Amino acid sequence: MELAVESIPEPSLDNEEILIKVEYAGIGQWDIFEREGGYDEMLGLHSTFPYVLGSEGSGVVHAIGKNVTGFTVGDKVYASGFLNPKGGFYAEFVAIDHRYVTHIPDSISSREASAVSGVGITALRGIEDVLHLQTGESIMILGASGGIGHISVQIAKHKGARVFAIASGTDGVAAVKSLGADVVVDGRNDDFILAANSFAPKGFDTALFTAGGPLVQSLVRCIRKGGRIAYPNGIFPIPKNTLGYNYLAYNGEPDPEIINRLRHWICDGNLHVHVANTFQPAECQRAHTMLEQHHIGKLCFKF
Repeated sequence: MELAVESIPEPSLDNEEILIKVEYAGIGQWDIFEREGGYDEMLGLHSTFPYVLGSEGSGVVHAIGKNVTGFTVGDKVYASGFLNPKGGFYAEFVAIDHRYVTHIPDSISSREASAVSGVGITALRGIEDVLHLQTGESIMILGASGGIGHISVQIAKHKGARVFAIASGTDGVAAVKSLGADVVVDGRNDDFILAANSFAPKGFDTALFTAGGPLVQSLVRCIRKGGRIAYPNGIFPIPKNTLGYNYLAYNGEPDPEIINRLRHWICDGNLHVHVANTFQPAECQRAHTMLEQHHIGKLCFKF
């Protein structure tokens, strides 16, 4: 699908929905797969055009369905709406089920809030629900300067883990060091295997791979026998389980419970989102090109 700016009607509002006037829309790596029809084919959705991308964003409550409580017009909110049937956040208005809408805490800006849901939920799901990371355990995080990765580093550190992070580029290394990781190496240039073995001579307790590629098979050998390895579905190529390790693939799908849990992490001041660039909607082609290039953290649109 080719991205284009068009005028479309404002979405209708059902009784359980909130209409949000969008201020910022997060741009996710998964947006490319959706744009190319991947989810449509995978899930048999038979979508029609115009099709509005965008699974997360922030803005102001513009109208409220008659069965919705806890929100008033003018509230500053953010929301997660993966494959929202009435269209995504790449638009001036979005209508979304109130269960996926959350007030923006004072600890983050509207810009940060627009980009936190997808990566925050995926990181939290992986670290807490899949790996069950414990205080004092060691964790290797691949893709640590990316969207999911840089949130994962923050969660792991605040849980008291020993964090070995593999970032991308000197700017990525600097950014992840500022988040408190115990050791950060550049996956492009450093001898990361030597550094990993030095950090955890008996092998890592856990690993979270937020990126695929040839590094993974080498890094797997640094995990101890009986260690846990998790990765979100969608990374490519997927790790090959040739050595008998406990691989745990998972989805970062939103639900009210994890949305509320993520909000508690944000309210406590323990999570911040690095937004590398902000684009105007007319720059949509350039924004998606940058998604596939080197950048730190997240990207977003400003409406």
